[in-house]
Amino acid sequence: MAEKTENRNNHNHIDLHQVVKEKKENRNIRLGISQGDFNGIGYEVLIKCFSDTRLMESCTPVLYGSSKILSYYKKLTDTPNIPFVNIRSTEHIEKGKLNVLNIIQEEVKIEVGQSTPTAGVLAEKSLEEATDDLMKGKIDALVTLPINKKNIQSKDFHFSGHTEYLTKKFGAKDSLMIMSSDRVKVGIMTNHLALKDVSSTITEDLVLNKLKVFNQSLRRDFGISMPKIAVLALNPHAGDHGINGDEDEKIILPAIKKAFDDNILAFGPFPADGFFGTGDFKNYDGVLALYHDQGLIPFKLISFESGVNFTAGLEYVRTSPAHGTAYHIAGKNIASCESFRNAVFLAMDIVNNRKQYDILTKNPLKVTRKDNLVDEDITKELQKEDEPTL
Repeated sequence: MAEKTENRNNHNHIDLHQVVKEKKENRNIRLGISQGDFNGIGYEVLIKCFSDTRLMESCTPVLYGSSKILSYYKKLTDTPNIPFVNIRSTEHIEKGKLNVLNIIQEEVKIEVGQSTPTAGVLAEKSLEEATDDLMKGKIDALVTLPINKKNIQSKDFHFSGHTEYLTKKFGAKDSLMIMSSDRVKVGIMTNHLALKDVSSTITEDLVLNKLKVFNQSLRRDFGISMPKIAVLALNPHAGDHGINGDEDEKIILPAIKKAFDDNILAFGPFPADGFFGTGDFKNYDGVLALYHDQGLIPFKLISFESGVNFTAGLEYVRTSPAHGTAYHIAGKNIASCESFRNAVFLAMDIVNNRKQYDILTKNPLKVTRKDNLVDEDITKELQKEDEPTL
């Protein structure tokens, strides 16, 4: 789960997580799951995760997929029985069970470990239906299982990944891919952009905007009151004063200074090799990488099996395991569900964190006693947060 973070600078603030725990039970979160590519490890990690039915005490999973495919992988992986139910719509969700909203009734050919056109078509259909329900408030958060970025391409899906698709669909002004674990959080500034295009894409405004999204997400989504963000350099040794490129001095550093003037605790630019090699990343709440592999290589070395992909800057909560379809191990019953399980935990945490943050910003806490009791008005508002009707 997302880690609890202490308030570094104001000891008069209370731990709102503890307030919610004491004042009311956390409501059961309706968690939508898009199936991704059914020939990969998606169904396998989902089955392994929810075979521990204790998870369903905190969330009600809704799989936008196929009960027939689910049954196939249950047999293939020899996983203990999972209580699941077929539903026609989210109005029929049942707690304590894995709800399967069938996006297709026909039989489909499963070719484990292979990329097929049918898998791409159904991956898109699953994602479309799940995001539609998320926008309508029928589910509270979305966890996306891995897609194949090639076979999912169509006239309606022409994106390089989930992040770009969701940003467009949800009408977000800006977004940020955050790779999150309990050890490090890395934001990827240019997402899935080809390396040859990175330098020409980076502008002062882009760096500043991504820092704003990152800062707000660390505060609202992760509960960090005054996050410190490190920005990595584009060039070797941060350009060596222009010898190895001048983008770090002319573009990135001025953006960092503007962010700092805007009350964002941003620092850098730091040469990426030394920054991770010396463990300096441990001193920051978030690290902004300028391109995909600059951030993903160290992140996966540090948190390969446990990491989670989260899309910051969206109105809606979306997480994903930090791995792909893994065709090479699909169906062999060796895929770890840790990353997917952590994606489930993080989605629930962020739903609750956002609610608590929004209450806090609307009603500043008044500390009136040594035991840090919450202001009476906040208590009342927390108590009246009722669970939505399914």
